[in-house]
Amino acid sequence: MAQVNDIGIDLGTSNVLIYMKGKGIVLREPAVVAVERDTRKPIAVGADAYRMIGRTPGNVLALRPLRNGTMTDFELTRTMLQFFTAQVVGKRFFSRPRAVISVPSGVNEVEKRSIISAMFDAGMRKTNLLDRPVAAALGAGTSFDEAYGSMIVDMGAGATDIAVLSMGQVAVSNCVSIGGDYFDDAIIRYLRKKHNLLIGERTAEELKINIGSAVPKTEDVTMYVTGRNLISGLPKTMTVSTSEVYEALKEPVAELIECIQAVLEHTPPQLANDVFDEGIVFTGGAAALSGLTEAVYDVLHIPCAVADDPQTSVVMGCGRIVDDPALYKHLLDERRRFR
Repeated sequence: MAQVNDIGIDLGTSNVLIYMKGKGIVLREPAVVAVERDTRKPIAVGADAYRMIGRTPGNVLALRPLRNGTMTDFELTRTMLQFFTAQVVGKRFFSRPRAVISVPSGVNEVEKRSIISAMFDAGMRKTNLLDRPVAAALGAGTSFDEAYGSMIVDMGAGATDIAVLSMGQVAVSNCVSIGGDYFDDAIIRYLRKKHNLLIGERTAEELKINIGSAVPKTEDVTMYVTGRNLISGLPKTMTVSTSEVYEALKEPVAELIECIQAVLEHTPPQLANDVFDEGIVFTGGAAALSGLTEAVYDVLHIPCAVADDPQTSVVMGCGRIVDDPALYKHLLDERRRFR
């Protein structure tokens, strides 16, 4: 009898990760599709398409099908999902695997049903959707099955899910369009305004990762960046310091903290008290920003911690359900039980 390897998928704004039962994480690819401008025919998916961002000729577009936690192009999302699933699962004629997939919170019900349909076309026998905060909490090892409040802040590239969990469910939540891309845009705007230097998204991301900080640093580290001088129109290379990136990120970090505070204000008092005792767990790739937990603590005075591997928390949460569906079936939608 053919072996069936069920899979868990983290459909993120910037990356797609796939977990396979018995094998762990088997795919980690950028959520990018390159298409011909006129025909919209896909010519590259994943890492190959990501390398084209900012470098494509006029007749080619390198696009992210998901932006700000919502699906901006469903057909490209469908193409991307089917491409990645085929890479992992291959063609199954006698046995069709099952899938647990976590999608951005901004995806609506119609799009969710369409994703399930696309996964069936890709060879899945059954696809179950899992709330992103629940997946992140599972992957981070946070306990939320008892009558006790736990707070998860899952920071993706396009959006951040802020949720208080209790009794195995989301008690209070909010999804805000503040994430890694929002931080990158802030850096681009800052350098444009202060130095008349226009840089690309990838350069801004490298600045954020290498020298970015949410709190002031005693040691000012610098990094060379190349962009276009908006006055002369010519390429220009200059050094950017940690303090400048901090100035660029100060406002968006403050906005994020306000959003976390707003969720706490709408949380029942007893659950909020639990959060103040146990603290906040940060997951997602954008949570790796240096000094982020310190910045949150300085304002809210709540203990904060980043998951051991924040980028994989969501897919590992999906993977735990794939590994033991009977134990976690209560976390899935009644209409979409994993069976």
